[in-house]
Amino acid sequence: MDDKPSLRTHPDIVQPSADRVDWIEGAYGHRQRSALFPAANPVGTVVLSTGRTEFIEKYAEVVGELLARRFTVLIHDWRGQGLSARLLPDALKGHADRFHDLVDDYRVMLDHYEAHLPRPWIDLSHSMGGCLVLLALARGEGRFSASIQTAPMLGIAPQRNPFLRAAVWAMAHGGFANRYALGAEEDPYTATFEKDRLTHDRVRYERTQKLILEHPDLALGGVTWGWVESAFEAISWLRRAPEVTRIELPVTMLSAAQEGMVDNDGQRLIAGRLLRCRFVEIPGAFHEIMMETDDIRAVFWREFDALVRSISPQG
Repeated sequence: MDDKPSLRTHPDIVQPSADRVDWIEGAYGHRQRSALFPAANPVGTVVLSTGRTEFIEKYAEVVGELLARRFTVLIHDWRGQGLSARLLPDALKGHADRFHDLVDDYRVMLDHYEAHLPRPWIDLSHSMGGCLVLLALARGEGRFSASIQTAPMLGIAPQRNPFLRAAVWAMAHGGFANRYALGAEEDPYTATFEKDRLTHDRVRYERTQKLILEHPDLALGGVTWGWVESAFEAISWLRRAPEVTRIELPVTMLSAAQEGMVDNDGQRLIAGRLLRCRFVEIPGAFHEIMMETDDIRAVFWREFDALVRSISPQG
Protein backbone atom coordinates (compact mmCIF):
# COMPACT_ATOMS: atom_id res chain seq x y z
CA MET A 1 0.00 0.00 0.00
CA ASP A 2 2.79 2.39 -0.90
CA ASP A 3 1.02 4.32 -3.66
CA LYS A 4 -0.79 7.38 -2.37
CA PRO A 5 -4.59 7.21 -2.73
CA SER A 6 -6.41 10.14 -4.25
CA LEU A 7 -9.77 11.32 -5.53
CA ARG A 8 -10.33 11.29 -9.28
CA THR A 9 -11.57 14.45 -10.94
CA HIS A 10 -13.39 15.65 -14.04
CA PRO A 11 -13.62 19.26 -15.28
CA ASP A 12 -17.44 19.21 -15.09
CA ILE A 13 -17.57 18.01 -11.47
CA VAL A 14 -17.04 20.08 -8.35
CA GLN A 15 -15.26 17.78 -5.91
CA PRO A 16 -15.07 19.03 -2.29
CA SER A 17 -11.59 19.07 -0.82
CA ALA A 18 -10.89 16.07 1.39
CA ASP A 19 -8.76 16.48 4.49
CA ARG A 20 -7.36 13.00 3.90
CA VAL A 21 -7.76 10.09 1.51
CA ASP A 22 -6.45 6.82 2.92
CA TRP A 23 -5.79 3.23 2.13
CA ILE A 24 -6.94 1.13 5.07
CA GLU A 25 -6.06 -2.52 5.44
CA GLY A 26 -9.40 -4.19 5.90
CA ALA A 27 -10.23 -7.67 7.05
CA TYR A 28 -7.89 -10.34 5.68
CA GLY A 29 -5.53 -7.75 4.19
CA HIS A 30 -7.74 -6.30 1.45
CA ARG A 31 -7.13 -2.58 1.09
CA GLN A 32 -10.01 -0.16 1.00
CA ARG A 33 -10.09 3.49 0.00
CA SER A 34 -11.78 6.09 2.18
CA ALA A 35 -11.99 9.87 2.31
CA LEU A 36 -12.63 12.24 5.21
CA PHE A 37 -14.22 15.65 4.66
CA PRO A 38 -14.20 17.67 7.92
CA ALA A 39 -16.86 20.32 8.47
CA ALA A 40 -16.27 23.70 10.05
CA ASN A 41 -17.89 23.81 13.51
CA PRO A 42 -19.31 20.31 13.01
CA VAL A 43 -22.64 19.21 14.43
CA GLY A 44 -21.86 15.54 13.89
CA THR A 45 -20.63 13.00 11.34
CA VAL A 46 -22.30 11.28 8.42
CA VAL A 47 -20.76 7.99 7.34
CA LEU A 48 -21.81 7.59 3.70
CA SER A 49 -21.89 4.04 2.35
CA THR A 50 -22.51 3.58 -1.35
CA GLY A 51 -24.35 0.99 -3.40
CA ARG A 52 -23.00 -1.69 -5.72
CA THR A 53 -20.81 -0.39 -8.57
CA GLU A 54 -20.50 3.02 -6.90
CA PHE A 55 -17.45 4.97 -5.75
CA ILE A 56 -16.57 7.98 -3.61
CA GLU A 57 -16.45 10.54 -6.42
CA LYS A 58 -20.02 9.83 -7.50
CA TYR A 59 -21.24 11.46 -4.28
CA ALA A 60 -19.41 14.80 -4.62
CA GLU A 61 -22.67 16.75 -4.71
CA VAL A 62 -24.10 14.95 -1.66
CA VAL A 63 -20.86 15.43 0.28
CA GLY A 64 -20.99 19.16 -0.46
CA GLU A 65 -24.58 19.38 0.76
CA LEU A 66 -23.71 17.54 3.98
CA LEU A 67 -20.74 19.85 4.59
CA ALA A 68 -23.08 22.82 4.13
CA ARG A 69 -25.19 21.29 6.91
CA ARG A 70 -22.02 21.24 9.06
CA PHE A 71 -21.57 17.47 9.05
CA THR A 72 -18.13 15.93 8.78
CA VAL A 73 -18.36 13.22 6.10
CA LEU A 74 -16.59 9.87 5.94
CA ILE A 75 -17.15 7.99 2.68
CA HIS A 76 -15.58 4.80 1.42
CA ASP A 77 -15.30 2.32 -1.44
CA TRP A 78 -16.49 -1.15 -0.47
CA ARG A 79 -14.13 -4.04 -1.11
CA GLY A 80 -14.45 -5.11 -4.75
CA GLN A 81 -15.38 -1.73 -6.22
CA GLY A 82 -14.19 1.82 -6.68
CA LEU A 83 -10.46 1.89 -6.05
CA SER A 84 -10.61 -0.59 -3.19
CA ALA A 85 -9.17 -4.07 -3.76
CA ARG A 86 -10.79 -6.01 -6.59
CA LEU A 87 -11.23 -9.66 -5.77
CA LEU A 88 -10.76 -11.36 -9.15
CA PRO A 89 -8.26 -11.03 -12.02
CA ASP A 90 -11.11 -9.66 -14.18
CA ALA A 91 -11.59 -6.40 -12.28
CA LEU A 92 -14.97 -5.74 -13.90
CA LYS A 93 -16.55 -8.74 -12.21
CA GLY A 94 -18.65 -7.68 -9.23
CA HIS A 95 -17.76 -10.39 -6.76
CA ALA A 96 -18.09 -11.15 -3.06
CA ASP A 97 -17.16 -14.23 -1.08
CA ARG A 98 -19.31 -13.27 1.91
CA PHE A 99 -21.05 -10.02 2.76
CA HIS A 100 -19.93 -10.44 6.36
CA ASP A 101 -16.36 -9.83 5.15
CA LEU A 102 -17.42 -6.38 3.93
CA VAL A 103 -19.01 -5.73 7.31
CA ASP A 104 -15.68 -6.57 8.94
CA ASP A 105 -13.99 -4.04 6.61
CA TYR A 106 -16.56 -1.46 7.68
CA ARG A 107 -15.80 -1.99 11.37
CA VAL A 108 -12.06 -1.65 10.74
CA MET A 109 -12.66 1.63 8.90
CA LEU A 110 -14.79 3.06 11.72
CA ASP A 111 -12.15 2.08 14.25
CA HIS A 112 -9.47 3.80 12.13
CA TYR A 113 -11.33 7.13 11.99
CA GLU A 114 -13.21 7.12 15.29
CA ALA A 115 -11.10 9.82 16.97
CA HIS A 116 -11.70 12.17 14.02
CA LEU A 117 -15.48 11.79 13.80
CA PRO A 118 -17.56 14.24 15.88
CA ARG A 119 -20.67 12.83 17.52
CA PRO A 120 -23.44 12.05 16.86
CA TRP A 121 -22.79 9.64 14.02
CA ILE A 122 -25.45 9.16 11.32
CA ASP A 123 -25.39 6.37 8.79
CA LEU A 124 -26.37 7.40 5.26
CA SER A 125 -26.37 4.35 3.02
CA HIS A 126 -27.70 3.39 -0.38
CA SER A 127 -28.83 0.07 -1.85
CA MET A 128 -26.18 -2.60 -1.12
CA GLY A 129 -24.68 -0.21 1.44
CA GLY A 130 -27.95 -0.23 3.36
CA CYS A 131 -27.97 -4.03 3.53
CA LEU A 132 -24.37 -4.07 4.77
CA VAL A 133 -24.89 -1.37 7.39
CA LEU A 134 -27.97 -3.17 8.75
CA LEU A 135 -25.82 -6.30 9.05
CA ALA A 136 -23.25 -4.26 10.99
CA LEU A 137 -25.88 -2.76 13.30
CA ALA A 138 -27.44 -6.16 13.96
CA ARG A 139 -24.01 -7.61 14.74
CA GLY A 140 -23.43 -5.04 17.46
CA GLU A 141 -22.10 -1.85 15.86
CA GLY A 142 -23.35 0.61 18.46
CA ARG A 143 -21.66 3.91 17.70
CA PHE A 144 -24.38 5.35 15.48
CA SER A 145 -27.23 7.52 16.71
CA ALA A 146 -29.42 7.21 13.61
CA SER A 147 -29.58 5.72 10.12
CA ILE A 148 -31.16 6.88 6.87
CA GLN A 149 -31.18 4.49 3.93
CA THR A 150 -32.15 5.07 0.32
CA ALA A 151 -33.53 2.11 -1.64
CA PRO A 152 -31.74 -0.43 0.58
CA MET A 153 -31.07 -3.80 -0.99
CA LEU A 154 -33.23 -5.88 1.34
CA GLY A 155 -34.73 -8.05 -1.35
CA ILE A 156 -33.92 -9.08 -4.92
CA ALA A 157 -36.78 -10.35 -7.08
CA PRO A 158 -35.23 -13.72 -8.12
CA GLN A 159 -34.90 -14.65 -4.45
CA ARG A 160 -38.69 -15.06 -4.31
CA ASN A 161 -38.50 -18.05 -6.68
CA PRO A 162 -37.38 -21.16 -4.76
CA PHE A 163 -36.07 -22.83 -7.94
CA LEU A 164 -33.93 -19.81 -8.84
CA ARG A 165 -32.76 -19.57 -5.25
CA ALA A 166 -31.65 -23.20 -5.36
CA ALA A 167 -29.94 -22.69 -8.73
CA VAL A 168 -27.91 -19.75 -7.39
CA TRP A 169 -26.79 -21.80 -4.39
CA ALA A 170 -25.78 -24.68 -6.65
CA MET A 171 -23.76 -22.46 -9.00
CA ALA A 172 -22.03 -20.61 -6.15
CA HIS A 173 -21.14 -23.80 -4.28
CA GLY A 174 -20.50 -25.96 -7.33
CA GLY A 175 -17.31 -24.33 -8.55
CA PHE A 176 -18.82 -21.42 -10.49
CA ALA A 177 -18.77 -18.70 -7.83
CA ASN A 178 -16.25 -16.58 -9.76
CA ARG A 179 -18.18 -16.68 -13.03
CA TYR A 180 -20.69 -14.08 -14.16
CA ALA A 181 -24.23 -14.93 -13.14
CA LEU A 182 -26.52 -15.73 -16.07
CA GLY A 183 -27.16 -12.57 -18.07
CA ALA A 184 -24.97 -10.42 -15.81
CA GLU A 185 -22.00 -9.79 -18.12
CA GLU A 186 -22.45 -6.03 -18.46
CA ASP A 187 -20.23 -3.40 -20.10
CA PRO A 188 -20.20 -0.37 -17.77
CA TYR A 189 -18.57 1.81 -20.45
CA THR A 190 -21.54 1.58 -22.82
CA ALA A 191 -24.30 2.05 -20.22
CA THR A 192 -26.94 4.61 -21.18
CA PHE A 193 -29.41 6.84 -19.35
CA GLU A 194 -32.36 5.28 -21.18
CA LYS A 195 -31.35 1.68 -20.53
CA ASP A 196 -30.30 1.93 -16.89
CA ARG A 197 -33.37 3.80 -15.57
CA LEU A 198 -31.57 4.60 -12.31
CA THR A 199 -32.62 8.24 -12.16
CA HIS A 200 -34.83 10.67 -14.06
CA ASP A 201 -32.02 13.24 -14.02
CA ARG A 202 -29.94 12.92 -17.18
CA VAL A 203 -27.35 15.49 -16.06
CA ARG A 204 -26.57 13.65 -12.83
CA TYR A 205 -26.49 10.28 -14.59
CA GLU A 206 -24.12 11.49 -17.31
CA ARG A 207 -21.90 13.14 -14.71
CA THR A 208 -21.18 9.68 -13.30
CA GLN A 209 -20.59 8.25 -16.77
CA LYS A 210 -18.05 11.01 -17.50
CA LEU A 211 -16.09 9.96 -14.42
CA ILE A 212 -16.14 6.31 -15.48
CA LEU A 213 -15.04 7.05 -19.04
CA GLU A 214 -12.24 9.34 -17.88
CA HIS A 215 -11.16 6.96 -15.11
CA PRO A 216 -11.97 3.42 -16.33
CA ASP A 217 -10.61 1.78 -13.16
CA LEU A 218 -13.59 3.17 -11.24
CA ALA A 219 -16.01 1.07 -13.31
CA LEU A 220 -17.59 -2.22 -12.29
CA GLY A 221 -19.58 -4.63 -14.42
CA GLY A 222 -22.09 -7.34 -13.63
CA VAL A 223 -22.21 -9.73 -10.69
CA THR A 224 -20.84 -13.21 -10.19
CA TRP A 225 -22.72 -16.20 -8.83
CA GLY A 226 -20.71 -15.72 -5.64
CA TRP A 227 -21.94 -12.15 -5.25
CA VAL A 228 -25.58 -13.16 -5.80
CA GLU A 229 -25.33 -15.98 -3.27
CA SER A 230 -23.65 -13.62 -0.77
CA ALA A 231 -26.47 -11.11 -1.21
CA PHE A 232 -29.19 -13.76 -0.87
CA GLU A 233 -27.53 -15.14 2.25
CA ALA A 234 -27.27 -11.69 3.86
CA ILE A 235 -30.87 -10.75 3.06
CA SER A 236 -32.17 -14.07 4.36
CA TRP A 237 -30.24 -13.55 7.60
CA LEU A 238 -31.73 -10.08 8.06
CA ARG A 239 -35.22 -11.51 7.57
CA ARG A 240 -34.89 -14.13 10.30
CA ALA A 241 -32.18 -13.09 12.77
CA PRO A 242 -33.49 -11.97 16.18
CA GLU A 243 -30.60 -9.49 16.38
CA VAL A 244 -32.38 -7.29 13.81
CA THR A 245 -35.33 -6.80 16.12
CA ARG A 246 -32.97 -5.45 18.78
CA ILE A 247 -31.53 -2.57 16.72
CA GLU A 248 -32.50 0.41 18.88
CA LEU A 249 -31.50 3.49 16.88
CA PRO A 250 -34.06 5.33 14.70
CA VAL A 251 -33.98 4.31 11.05
CA THR A 252 -35.55 6.17 8.13
CA MET A 253 -35.96 3.92 5.10
CA LEU A 254 -36.70 5.65 1.79
CA SER A 255 -38.17 3.46 -0.93
CA ALA A 256 -38.33 4.34 -4.65
CA ALA A 257 -41.86 3.95 -6.01
CA GLN A 258 -40.53 3.25 -9.54
CA GLU A 259 -37.88 0.84 -8.32
CA GLY A 260 -36.24 -1.40 -10.91
CA MET A 261 -33.24 -2.82 -9.06
CA VAL A 262 -34.30 -4.12 -5.65
CA ASP A 263 -37.47 -5.51 -4.07
CA ASN A 264 -39.55 -2.95 -2.17
CA ASP A 265 -41.55 -5.70 -0.46
CA GLY A 266 -38.29 -6.90 1.05
CA GLN A 267 -37.67 -3.42 2.38
CA ARG A 268 -41.12 -3.33 3.99
CA LEU A 269 -40.60 -6.74 5.54
CA ILE A 270 -37.32 -5.81 7.23
CA ALA A 271 -38.55 -2.31 8.11
CA GLY A 272 -41.32 -4.04 10.03
CA ARG A 273 -38.74 -5.97 12.07
CA LEU A 274 -36.98 -2.82 13.26
CA LEU A 275 -37.97 -1.23 16.56
CA ARG A 276 -37.95 2.37 15.32
CA CYS A 277 -38.25 2.57 11.54
CA ARG A 278 -39.96 5.26 9.48
CA PHE A 279 -40.73 3.82 6.02
CA VAL A 280 -41.35 6.36 3.26
CA GLU A 281 -42.10 5.52 -0.36
CA ILE A 282 -41.16 8.41 -2.65
CA PRO A 283 -43.58 8.77 -5.59
CA GLY A 284 -41.94 8.96 -9.00
CA ALA A 285 -38.45 7.98 -7.79
CA PHE A 286 -36.15 5.56 -9.57
CA HIS A 287 -33.56 3.58 -7.62
CA GLU A 288 -30.86 6.24 -7.13
CA ILE A 289 -32.81 8.65 -4.93
CA MET A 290 -29.81 10.85 -4.05
CA MET A 291 -29.04 11.22 -7.78
CA GLU A 292 -32.61 12.01 -8.75
CA THR A 293 -34.29 15.23 -9.93
CA ASP A 294 -34.37 18.18 -7.54
CA ASP A 295 -38.00 17.61 -6.46
CA ILE A 296 -37.32 13.99 -5.51
CA ARG A 297 -34.05 14.88 -3.81
CA ALA A 298 -35.95 17.51 -1.80
CA VAL A 299 -37.96 14.67 -0.21
CA PHE A 300 -34.73 12.94 0.75
CA TRP A 301 -33.29 16.09 2.34
CA ARG A 302 -36.54 16.80 4.19
CA GLU A 303 -36.41 13.32 5.72
CA PHE A 304 -32.71 13.64 6.50
CA ASP A 305 -33.22 16.97 8.27
CA ALA A 306 -36.17 15.60 10.24
CA LEU A 307 -34.12 12.64 11.40
CA VAL A 308 -31.31 14.94 12.50
CA ARG A 309 -33.73 17.10 14.50
CA SER A 310 -35.14 14.00 16.20
CA ILE A 311 -31.75 13.06 17.67
CA SER A 312 -30.21 16.52 18.03
CA PRO A 313 -32.78 19.33 18.28
CA GLN A 314 -30.02 21.95 18.34
CA GLY A 315 -28.28 20.54 15.22
